Amino acid sequence: MRILVVGGGIAGQALAFWLTRGGHRVTVAERFPALRATGAQADLRGQGIEAVKRMGLLDAVRSKLVDEAGVAFVDAHGRAKATIMANTSGRGRQTLTSEYEIMRGDLVRILHEASRDDTEYVFGLSVDGFEQDEQKVVAHFSDGSSGAFDLLVGADGQGSRIRQAILPAGHDPYWRVGIHMAYWFVPRIASDSDIRDTYMVPGGRQIMRRSHNPTETQVYFVMREESEEASAIHREPVERQQRFWASRFRDAGWQTERFVDGMRTSPFFYSQEIVQVRTGTWSRGRVVLAGDAAHCASPYSGMGVSGGLVGAHVLAGEINRHPDDLPTALANYDTVLRPFVEKIQGEVNPRLLRLGMPMTRRAIDAFQAATALACFLRVPDLAARLSKEDRGGAWRLPENPAPTSAALGGVRTIEGERLFPGDR
Repeated sequence: MRILVVGGGIAGQALAFWLTRGGHRVTVAERFPALRATGAQADLRGQGIEAVKRMGLLDAVRSKLVDEAGVAFVDAHGRAKATIMANTSGRGRQTLTSEYEIMRGDLVRILHEASRDDTEYVFGLSVDGFEQDEQKVVAHFSDGSSGAFDLLVGADGQGSRIRQAILPAGHDPYWRVGIHMAYWFVPRIASDSDIRDTYMVPGGRQIMRRSHNPTETQVYFVMREESEEASAIHREPVERQQRFWASRFRDAGWQTERFVDGMRTSPFFYSQEIVQVRTGTWSRGRVVLAGDAAHCASPYSGMGVSGGLVGAHVLAGEINRHPDDLPTALANYDTVLRPFVEKIQGEVNPRLLRLGMPMTRRAIDAFQAATALACFLRVPDLAARLSKEDRGGAWRLPENPAPTSAALGGVRTIEGERLFPGDR
């Protein structure tokens, strides 16, 4: 089939990897002018690690892992009140940090290197609309061109425009937890260690610091707030977002001044509302959703990246096994994957999230005291090691979508013509 994947992120590239190995001709359209190899630290867990292994990319991922030994809860002087270490035993469940921590940009580059020879990538182009019938779907692009495909995949993230087009008018796919987050990079200093620092501030606010290389440190501002202003700020220009976050944390203490100053020189700044994407369907006709566009589980699930890799594995597998019966392939995709998605989304408990973001100084002190006692008794370590399953539960990754050793060349052109009509 001729398949258009909208979005060149993790899910889109993983999908292209498997679909081309199934013999399909895949074009990935990415609206950014180049590979979007930016972003903060991500973790791989459970079935996500297995998905990377099946792609033959586990060694490449291991070569780029971030060394994060654990998570410390610190006071205003940076002193650790409690520390939960990573579970590196190879058994049970990962703790607050994973044994497989990697920068999003590194994972994006690994997937691109693995898929680019067999996939046509077109950058700086978005899909402005489409129409479909029983034989094809015609996509209309931002450069004025159009192209006909057998299948269109919306892998265009949490704010997916493809999803908006296939769902009923007025349908809200977002499940909100009343939490917002911003993150960016600042220069690393000597006191920044391989332990992630978490600092709690009255008013349901939290600052996290984690360092991923010798020169850079990641900063996260997180807050509980249910207001129209907080929900709208993520769509504003970056300068207004930065002013908003600086004002909300002006009195926070600790290293806030350093972190706010670093906003101005950071190579990127990202602001988002913490949501899950929950819909009753992931497809309509010849259009299907993948990754965060279909089933964003939120950063607090710990399974966002893993969910995207697993979903791509399942979708490609069903398409490759039923290339002449698209309705069956897409129905099976939903049936097979939805129990896994419901499991990882269910890991996000708003009550527990609010417990971890106390509103008062007294509640913060109580949280840190209880956590310190639990760490002294080794409760987090023992609970992780003795757990029978990681996040994602006992759900098993289906068989491989296609042999990873397949060497499929020549997919950039069809009968002497470019696969993608708008490609100059």
